[in-house]
Amino acid sequence: MINRDFFDELFVLEMANNHLGSLDRGLKIIDSFSKIVRFNNVRATIKLQFRDVDNFIHAKFRDRTDIRYIKKTLDTKLSKQDLATLSDAVRQAGCIPSATPFDEASVDLCEELELPLIKIASSDVNDWFLIEKIAKTKKPVLASSGGSSIKDLDDLVTFFANRNIPLGLNHCVSLYPTQQADLELNQIDFLRNRYPNNTIGLSTHEYEDWEASLTIAYAKGARTFERHIDIEDGGVTVSPYCSLPPQIDTWFKTFRKAKRMCGYPGIAKRRCPAEEVKYLDALVRGVYAKRNLKKGESLSDEDVYLAIPLQKGQLSCREIMRGQILLKDLPKDQPLMIESVDTPYAHDVELKSFINQRGLG
Repeated sequence: MINRDFFDELFVLEMANNHLGSLDRGLKIIDSFSKIVRFNNVRATIKLQFRDVDNFIHAKFRDRTDIRYIKKTLDTKLSKQDLATLSDAVRQAGCIPSATPFDEASVDLCEELELPLIKIASSDVNDWFLIEKIAKTKKPVLASSGGSSIKDLDDLVTFFANRNIPLGLNHCVSLYPTQQADLELNQIDFLRNRYPNNTIGLSTHEYEDWEASLTIAYAKGARTFERHIDIEDGGVTVSPYCSLPPQIDTWFKTFRKAKRMCGYPGIAKRRCPAEEVKYLDALVRGVYAKRNLKKGESLSDEDVYLAIPLQKGQLSCREIMRGQILLKDLPKDQPLMIESVDTPYAHDVELKSFINQRGLG
């Protein structure tokens, strides 16, 4: 049985290459954000990116520093030992270490470092060489849907379901940064309806707000959330789609607020608090006699009327039934009490006690 709970209320803090190839800077990022995680008592993974750089970039193109992604990959390269050190630091800080592997050798590194979660980037949701390698690990997988087709997602979901491997699916718009008008949050509804057996989440890169998108996404049913993270350190310019520690703190607090506001899950009727029930009971109309009624009479609409207040022990509009027999005389304008009429409610001990305790004393 697939365990969807792994992704439930999981926050993914994407370090990407923001360590800039520096182990010390990576450790500072982990330290800064793990504190925010602990303060807010949330469940989070700090995610790295793994590339077998020497083979990931074709040998003839390694000197093409005019190509942004090649230059960035080369400039941010870390050794396996450095990546192991960062993964251990994430664990020691109380977070879950995870990674996005971009090649098969990096999947092996995920296994070697015993990472409990693997991420598939939006660019790789139809890279079946990589996906099949990831599936062999049997680890839970989180995938982003940016730029994908319905067929891509259908195939991905079916593939992991057939192997009984947990798959979380994040709605994602792969624009860096993303304008609020481009967030397409209604896609969360689409993904939840199309893939009801998968946890659906939001991977977001907008830079204008750390509250609105999470609140809306949670209300729509997203249960895992991802953002890029960075710190202001050493004069480095932080990318606009990255979140700083105070912004992630706001993000986590917004999650708590959204969860409180949404309350019970949409698959169950909520339990009304006693204060709310008491308030509504005060507005319920009680049953009163229109005229002097005699013991043994069968009640009809012409015999009674409804009015507030409802009194303790009095039958209300919710319980009165035509044809009930009076067990005692009932003077005009007097309340019809539960013991004054032959009603099934009088034989239910729990319900009778409830009627006797509600209303005006």
